[in-house]
Amino acid sequence: MERVVIIGAGQGGFQAAASLRQEGFDGEILMIGDEQGRPYQRPPLSKAYLKGGTVQALSLRPDSFFETHKIELRMGCWVRAIDRANARVEIDGEQIAYDHLIIATGARNLRPQIAGLEHSVGLRTLHEASAIKAFLVNGVRVGVIGGGFIGLEFAAVARELGHSVTVAEAAPRLMARAVSEPMSARFAEKHRQLGTEIILGDGVAEIDAGGFTLASGRYVDTDLALLAVGVVPNVELAKLAGLQVDNGIVVDEMLVTSDPAISALGDCAAFPDPVTGRSIRLESVQAATDHARLIAKRIAKGADAPYRAVPWFWSDQADWKLQIAGLAGPTDTAEELADGTVLRFCGSRITAVETINNAKVHMTARKGMASGVPLTRQKFDVTPAEVLV
Repeated sequence: MERVVIIGAGQGGFQAAASLRQEGFDGEILMIGDEQGRPYQRPPLSKAYLKGGTVQALSLRPDSFFETHKIELRMGCWVRAIDRANARVEIDGEQIAYDHLIIATGARNLRPQIAGLEHSVGLRTLHEASAIKAFLVNGVRVGVIGGGFIGLEFAAVARELGHSVTVAEAAPRLMARAVSEPMSARFAEKHRQLGTEIILGDGVAEIDAGGFTLASGRYVDTDLALLAVGVVPNVELAKLAGLQVDNGIVVDEMLVTSDPAISALGDCAAFPDPVTGRSIRLESVQAATDHARLIAKRIAKGADAPYRAVPWFWSDQADWKLQIAGLAGPTDTAEELADGTVLRFCGSRITAVETINNAKVHMTARKGMASGVPLTRQKFDVTPAEVLV
């Protein structure tokens, strides 16, 4: 194989390039990114960067890394089309051949049908984060639309910086897609203790220059309205190329698309869950990194081991680090232990373990899940405090 082209210069795209070299691939590597500048980390944008972090600290690697490892960067470029028949991608009229193509296009902010969206801001790119950072001075009124990870991380930082904050979530609880009811309740109380107003079960109906109107009719005054209601995978390029798409670019257990010369990874990839077999798509830096490593090993060494990495997630909100090992389904039950750990169950099998500031239990759960033996309640030897359905 002579050339690997990677569309996307985020964490997953970068890891694919770095891992290819680590695995001994000596062909050409070309990374194409639609943002200017070198590849950078996104997770700190909603936390450390807003609190005084620098652009330099966000960089995944310095320029010298790409030069030393002979990884060509084409930044600020858009891939217009994938010509599968001739194994080429088009960048502004230029045709670039590939022997294998990796699609790591990630996701973008969801823009729901809400009147006045132009009066809100997003927080996904360095450009967006820099504009928000410049605005957060002199005690502004911040409104956060959405009570997920990004919205709550931002809310905690805004409060720490001395701004008034209101979070409006349409669902009846915070982080409903990601965590159990008891964990949602604990974080709602935490944010209220920080001084943030939390509004639940009342979605935003309209946004204007001075704030937003909730479905209940209540008006929330803001100087800055952050829209953080989720993301959608960037699959348009793959769909245009005729690849199978269904809530993401569909890949098999080896992360190969319906075209054997093309792989997909990260937020844009829908892959079979190693435990249940159902198609899932994870919005997680760690998943993108794990995907990239497997693809690189397959390309460089012909490795044929299927993807089996244990999903895990984290969110830093004020002085709390939420960590989740595993992946729970929406109907899984929850058991809250005396130390604050929450176990999620499908039948008797533990599907996920949620912790706050408890790295030891988190790592125990991840190691247990990675062993291939179903994780059961007996692994946790503390007395349950409460069982919730």
